[in-house]
Amino acid sequence: MRLVKEIPHPRYKIQIHQYNGKYIVKIELGQFEQSYKISETDVSGSQEVENMITNDLLHNAIKRFVEMRQDWENGFKKKNEK
Repeated sequence: MRLVKEIPHPRYKIQIHQYNGKYIVKIELGQFEQSYKISETDVSGSQEVENMITNDLLHNAIKRFVEMRQDWENGFKKKNEK
């Protein structure tokens, strides 16, 4: 996987990668990560992929990160059950 670009952001680590005919957008916050894949044939290049990383996308990503943390904490509480 080749790192194409790292996009500075005060809250997230955002990277665009290229791998196996796809662009992969990775958004990280702490120990959690969300990734989005798009075929290279569906966009004209990495700039178009970067343009897809909108404030709306990032706003919704924080909601998902909160849900991910809650799911993980619930699973962690049950790790010693059975």
